[in-house]
Amino acid sequence: MTTPAHRRLALVVSVAGAMIVALDGTVLTVAQPSLGRDLGASTAQVQWTSTAYLLAVAALLVVAGRLGDRYGHRRMLFTGLLGFAGASAGIALAPGVGWVIALRAVQGVFGALLQPATLALLRLTHPADRLGTPVAIRTSAIGVAAGAGPVLGGVLVAHLGWRAVFMVNVPAALVIAALALAVRVPAPPRTGAGRLDLSGAALLAGALAVLVHTLAGVPANGWSSAPTLLGLAAAAGAAAALIVHERRTADPIVPSAVARSVPVVASMALLLVTSGGMSGALFTATFLLQDVLGLDPLAAGLRVLPLTVLMVLGAPVAGAALRRHGPRRTALTGTLLVALGIAGLSRLGQGSWAELGAAFAALGAGFATVMVTATGTIVGDAPPGYAGVIGGLKQTAVNVGPTLGVAVAAGTALPTGPGTGAGLLVPACLAATGLLPAALLPRVRTAAPVESGTAAPAA
Repeated sequence: MTTPAHRRLALVVSVAGAMIVALDGTVLTVAQPSLGRDLGASTAQVQWTSTAYLLAVAALLVVAGRLGDRYGHRRMLFTGLLGFAGASAGIALAPGVGWVIALRAVQGVFGALLQPATLALLRLTHPADRLGTPVAIRTSAIGVAAGAGPVLGGVLVAHLGWRAVFMVNVPAALVIAALALAVRVPAPPRTGAGRLDLSGAALLAGALAVLVHTLAGVPANGWSSAPTLLGLAAAAGAAAALIVHERRTADPIVPSAVARSVPVVASMALLLVTSGGMSGALFTATFLLQDVLGLDPLAAGLRVLPLTVLMVLGAPVAGAALRRHGPRRTALTGTLLVALGIAGLSRLGQGSWAELGAAFAALGAGFATVMVTATGTIVGDAPPGYAGVIGGLKQTAVNVGPTLGVAVAAGTALPTGPGTGAGLLVPACLAATGLLPAALLPRVRTAAPVESGTAAPAA
């Protein structure tokens, strides 16, 4: 039986773990120019400080979730936090950019360990019909972290240098790790604790790593270039081999109970395309605001502020809407807001700043609604014993989606003058494809089977 006090502590640890990862990514963006100058790194090397982390995380999230289902999510979270702190300290002391890139990959490995565990803690400690509120709180916290990251990064870099951006992770991760030790969660049932299929894990990790690396190269190489086509073909080949292998093995890396779940698969697809649409829109809008409309970074950041504010404020509203109206109606509304918000941004340079603010606000509110609904559905629908692999799949979708969105946006001819924001209609269409998986979600929340030791849902 999980007590209310343990649920609150699990929520604090889950939120804090998600925030430290979100902060790390947004803070680094501000620190990269200073890092490059200090270490004499090329532009490509600086870019690899992000790419190395992304490749490691995207490739290993599902595997990490599976390990949590087998060995315990609290153990994975604790290990991930300690490793994240150690890698951060190593980066802060790195003598050259090569060390930074290598240690960023190591940091990504441990980041992959901790991310699915933060979601699994919520599933193990909260009944399925009460997940809306904790998921909404977690989504709001991620929004706060994403918005505060550039500000925090700017202050740290300006006063202490780029190394402080990584050093600040160390005490934060250690404190969260100490709190994680105090969390009491029921042991997952043995249903999902079969042996880890190493061949399947290698095929999945390889397919995801090749896919993400290929998509990350699209802005520089284009969609029709040889590296892009060969990379997509290699990823497709690895995916096909994985499917054949998964059908033959007794312990697939993605269990059949998960792969056959329509709510889980639909929620993952929804997260993939909406996060891709939003990231592609922000990629293009940033270019428009600064390079076409001539705004400085601060002025451009202020124009985007309504997105962050509505994402933070919209998450609790989305949680209430999910409880009242069910996943399908809530997800359809959120997806429509995302698509309309991006389409509204296509009037950059033509419409008023009030219209621009309204478009960013609609995008933030819609994305918060999609995140809360899809995450709540994925985690709430997790079959007993599979909370970790479910969390890993969810995190994979929101890690691959932005890379896909930027690749799609970069493959569209960027505008060259005011009033030429039509390129934003492409990510709007990408987000709008989320209406199909949203329509496949259940009309009402159905209580998933209760994990062993978890308090039963209230009547």
